[in-house]
Amino acid sequence: MNEHIEKVAFPDSCYKPIIDFESWRVAVLRFCNDLIPEKIENMQKHLETDEVFVLISGSCNLYSAGTGDLPGEIIKVPMEMHKGYNVKKGVWHTHTLSEDAAVLIVENQDTSDDNSPIFPITEEMREVIKALEYEE
Repeated sequence: MNEHIEKVAFPDSCYKPIIDFESWRVAVLRFCNDLIPEKIENMQKHLETDEVFVLISGSCNLYSAGTGDLPGEIIKVPMEMHKGYNVKKGVWHTHTLSEDAAVLIVENQDTSDDNSPIFPITEEMREVIKALEYEE
């Protein structure tokens, strides 16, 4: 490489920011056990940014649950390869990934726990996600 181009490797698993520049961040999400329906522990929403997901390998389902103070009805959105999915600011969401999945994420660089509330999912919510995940 040369001094004008930065080369960054994708992580082997889970979430990792790979490039931060000024106000934006590019990260990669790969499979980890916390992202199977039986083990998902929370939904989150970002108060200051949209979040863009692009599936680049494997499979991923996005789950959204409205914009209220608490998550509402859970809706499954199966991602298509090489399409951009913009989760709007303030939308409760989570996702499941196949073991071979890689998802590119673009978000504000300052996206953090301080501006991204987390809601611990209930057993009822987990059952809804499992039913949607495994439906034919």
